[in-house]
Amino acid sequence: MKFTLNWLKEYLDTIATLEQICDKLTSLGLEVESVVDRAAMYKGFVIAEVVEAEQHPNADRLRQCLVHTGKEQLQVVCGAPNVRKGLRVVFALPGTTIPANGMVLKKTAIRGVESNGMICSEAELLLSDESNGILELPKDAPIGADFAAYRGLTDPVIDINLTPNRIDAGGVFGIARDLAASGLGKLKTSPNQPVPGGYNSPITVTLADTKACPLFMGRMIKGVKNGPSPKWLQDYLTA
Repeated sequence: MKFTLNWLKEYLDTIATLEQICDKLTSLGLEVESVVDRAAMYKGFVIAEVVEAEQHPNADRLRQCLVHTGKEQLQVVCGAPNVRKGLRVVFALPGTTIPANGMVLKKTAIRGVESNGMICSEAELLLSDESNGILELPKDAPIGADFAAYRGLTDPVIDINLTPNRIDAGGVFGIARDLAASGLGKLKTSPNQPVPGGYNSPITVTLADTKACPLFMGRMIKGVKNGPSPKWLQDYLTA
């Protein structure tokens, strides 16, 4: 079961440190298996602009690019089909470790052309499985800014070992409730807003034994359409 610290604090008002929270979770039977510091994982990734994107002189499928990092302009060779002049991208400086494969970047020459870093795809950043092209950022993405801070990827990820008897902790709210009950903060709750029914349900239920089942409640919901999750939920799940 994975969740971020900020996601937990959506439901838990606490001044406890990350270490205190992890210790308390383990003592409650929700053993913390790992904590991933994503700020460290994305260190060295900056927002850059492609200033030039010319054909590589020695390779048909490569482009010789010049990127502006906010501090300097660097030459880099890129094979992505969507790289082009004016594009805002995520650029990994030499010395940066690529999250997807652990490769440490260094200055090199690709088919005889110097390359100083990498323009990254979502797959290389572990943001999705998309690897057919580089990640395209909005035109107003600030050049030179830290990508992790810009994208909200600095939040630590906590991974707990969820045992089968702890279905109550299968959601972030349940984990927050457990921590609050242990004295490590106050649970944030919102009052349930009643939604009046708009029609009679065509499904009827008959109780054969009112002692064994004194009450049965249900509600029919119609007109549900599948669609994309709201952005806040997509961001949490991506995190």
